[in-house]
Amino acid sequence: MAERNEAGEGYDAGPWVPARGGLAALRRAAADCRGCPLYRDTTGTVFGEGETSARVMLVGEEPGDQEDRRGQPFVGPAGRVLMRAVDEAGLDPAQAYVTNAVKHFKFSTGERGKRRIHKPPTLREAGACRPWLDAELRLVDPEVIVALGATAGKSLLGSSFRVTRERGTPLDGPHGARVVATIHPSAVLRADDADREAAYAGLVSDLRTAATLLT
Repeated sequence: MAERNEAGEGYDAGPWVPARGGLAALRRAAADCRGCPLYRDTTGTVFGEGETSARVMLVGEEPGDQEDRRGQPFVGPAGRVLMRAVDEAGLDPAQAYVTNAVKHFKFSTGERGKRRIHKPPTLREAGACRPWLDAELRLVDPEVIVALGATAGKSLLGSSFRVTRERGTPLDGPHGARVVATIHPSAVLRADDADREAAYAGLVSDLRTAATLLT
């Protein structure tokens, strides 16, 4: 598989996903994943965090710069926005498993190579990483999945998914879970000052919909 990936073909993390073991075994195996070329330039794999008893799974797009450096999901500015919104929406962070559709940071270098600028993953890269997400879903078996942004929504619901069309509406998801889609918290940070409050309020509202499905 590694040789095929050197040629840019056959992207698939499947051969690295262990058939047995819990989340700890998955995390160890993911550290060596070579299912697509994104691993080459990153600090390492950023796997999901949380307990198998979690009732809700929050699925983002991919790690950012700080997540890549620290090896944890949602520990940068977007993560702080998300956790504040989760609290306001009435979701219990202790009952949440947090992960990304893609486990490696995709970026380009800015001026003079001093800054790593986020680049969205392609559907092919998200598809290559899907076996890891499937394994997390199987082990955690959440009641509700929150898809944060378009990449997460497409990974969970298919390429026809549109976050602007389907956000905030409970949908049938994988493994019998209900899926609620919303914007990625980074969209709140990118919004103009005049629109940021409304963007954040929309995120909280969608998360409240997810919270009601757990009651």
